This record gives sequence, structure tokens and C-alpha cells, in this order.
Amino acid sequence: MVDNGLVQRLMADRPLRGGVLVTAFAGWNDAGEAATGAVDAIAHLIDAELSAQIDPEDFFDFQANRPTTHLDPGVGRVLEWPHNRFQLAEVGERDIVLLSGTEPNLRWRTFTDAVLTYAAALDIHSVVCVGALQVDAPHTRPVPLTGRGSNLQAARAPGVRRSDYEGPTGITGVLTHMAMERGFDAWSIWAGVPHYLAGTTYAAAAHSLALAVTRSLEVEIDLEPLSEAANKQQREITEVVADDEDLSTYVAELEERVDAEDEEPGRIDELHAESVTGDELAAAFERYLKDRDERAGES
Repeated sequence: MVDNGLVQRLMADRPLRGGVLVTAFAGWNDAGEAATGAVDAIAHLIDAELSAQIDPEDFFDFQANRPTTHLDPGVGRVLEWPHNRFQLAEVGERDIVLLSGTEPNLRWRTFTDAVLTYAAALDIHSVVCVGALQVDAPHTRPVPLTGRGSNLQAARAPGVRRSDYEGPTGITGVLTHMAMERGFDAWSIWAGVPHYLAGTTYAAAAHSLALAVTRSLEVEIDLEPLSEAANKQQREITEVVADDEDLSTYVAELEERVDAEDEEPGRIDELHAESVTGDELAAAFERYLKDRDERAGES
């Protein structure tokens, strides 16, 4: 099977040592930018090198996912298209390829075939797909993680529950399914992001996903910078909530609902947070971040 030039190689293909492909896509599969945040952080921390990219022309509606332009002092105006880029790095006894990009609008079967054909050319046998979704859970509880796939032991790294989700899916779910059909050892790991924080970058979920990926692959990567960013943001969120009685009440009721579900699953729907909506909490946190950035700019 050929990729028809859809994957543009930036370095020569070579068989990898214990090769694994880890993927994340911005969009529907990426609440709180947690999935792409996890994969991009791993790529940065292991000094991964750009190895290939997928030509966006056949996979995007550019009116839905428009290219962007910005000024670069060194080269002038730069035009950037929606991208899906592969990066490669050696980690211990393994070679890891990281695919980070944007969920395509078009031709998903062709897109997934191109990704998996490139993985096969590198003699990759394992594929880990990372995603994030919105959940009715507070930021004060551990990030909920779920997994599914052909390798349930790997998918269920410590703290990862087996997923029983049914319903609409995104490119992450499609790629996981197609990889299993193609004979790859494939699994997905999903993080739950508090719905009121899904519109901002949620570092705690990115850290939890990155940690679950490294554990499932049994590789050692120093995630301390990501952990520090998550802890700092948690303190900021706590500050926002503590300053508003309604927000504090809302989060407390979410805590009660989640704790009730853990103890007695049938009780979760009996409790209702009516004091404030999740949208109001999200807006309050976004205002806080804006005010903080403005204060930092003034100083």
C-alpha cells in the first residue's frame, strides 16, 4: 500500500527500535488542549526532531480550518496551514514517533491509511492515541482517565479505567479502530476535563495524559516541567473559585456529585448544582487570566 505522497518525508525512513506512534489532534478530541498539550510537551521534553508531515490540501476545508498568518521579524509575513506533523526521538531502548496536529475535515479513511502506512514503513507495531473530553467533574479531584484498545493491560495504566463510551467519535477514535483492524497493537487513553475549563488550556489533564502514556509505554521521561505548570494553574483556579461564593458553591456541589458516583453510581443524577452555571465559572476564570496577563504587561 502506498501513501501517494500524502505524507511528506523530511528524513529517510528507517526501522525503529521498539517503535511506537503516539498521536493527538486539536479539535473535537482535545478538550482543554490536553491531548495536544501532552504530546507536544513530550516532544519538547525528549527533543524530538521533525521527521514528516501530512499535506493538508486533501484533508481540510480551509473555510472551516483557515490558514493563519503572522509576522516574523526574521523572514517577514509567514503563512501557516493546518498541520499534522510527525516528530521522532530516541527514549531509552525505544524510538518514539509523535504525531500532533489538527483533526481533518475530509477523507478520514484516507487520512488514517496514510498515517498507518507511514507507521508500517517505520516498522512500528504499537499505536497510542491520546484524547480529551469534557466531563461533569471538578478540578479539585484527580483527572479521570479512561482507555480502550487491543492491549488492555497497556491501555489501563495505573489510574486508567476501561472505557465503556458509546456515541459520536472523532479522528482519535477512528484511528484507534483502524489501527487495530490493520493489526497494530493499538490503544487510546482519554482524559476528562472539567467542562467549565474545556475552553482554556488545562495543564493538569495534559500532565495526567503524558504520565499515563509514559507508564503504558514503560519509558522514563522527566515530566517535572509539565507537573509544575499544572500545579501553578491549579493554584490560580483555586484563587478564582475562593474569591466568589457562588463559584465555590458550584464546585462543592460538583465534588459531592462525583464523590456520590464513586460511592453509589445510581445517586449521581439526584444532585443538581443550581447556584451558578459552568459557563459562568469558565467566564470567571478567563477574566482572571486576562486580568493577570494585563497586569503582567503593565509591570
